Amino acid sequence: MLENLFNLFKEQGTEAVINNPAVPNEQNNAVLASATHSVAEELQGTLAGGGLQNVLSLFGKGGSGSGSSLLDNPIVSNIISNFTNKLTNNHGIASDQAGGIAGNLIPGVLSNLISKTNNPNDSSFDINGIIGSLTGGGNAQAGAGGFDLNGILSKFSGGGGLDADGDGQIEISDIVSKVTGGAQQAQSGGGGGLMDMIKGFMK
Repeated sequence: MLENLFNLFKEQGTEAVINNPAVPNEQNNAVLASATHSVAEELQGTLAGGGLQNVLSLFGKGGSGSGSSLLDNPIVSNIISNFTNKLTNNHGIASDQAGGIAGNLIPGVLSNLISKTNNPNDSSFDINGIIGSLTGGGNAQAGAGGFDLNGILSKFSGGGGLDADGDGQIEISDIVSKVTGGAQQAQSGGGGGLMDMIKGFMK
């Protein structure tokens, strides 16, 4: 998932990064890696904090995650803020320019990511693979991690409430617990973690 996400930023970053005079050419790939890391880091942190339903809602699985509402989503706001900070602190880009780059690049790529994830004819992203890659569960296909995320998506109702069914509640709390624990373990795995993997795609 991370490599596909990095490639998505490369595809969509032509105007905001590659052709932007505010970004030195030799930093293009590093900036795109920082953007990829900002997305993965925020999604992983949300999962580690027990926010599985928030992530699913972002992807339109039990809530609306597309269109103008993207900018109102706290996950998206945090990603833009984190990426802006990386641009100024790690890449030496002026704060006003950094904010413009992040505000231009992140929503467009996330909108594309959400669209691809929800397109059954596009195999580059799926919700199992995204969450699995952030929780140490590989692609988290049915059986691989002991659960199938797609199998419980129907338990999440629109607007933010859980299925009132008693068995559904238990199943959901169980999956949230597994995902939360997996994300926390992946976060504390030592080394550079996500960023080290992303840097590997720059070669």
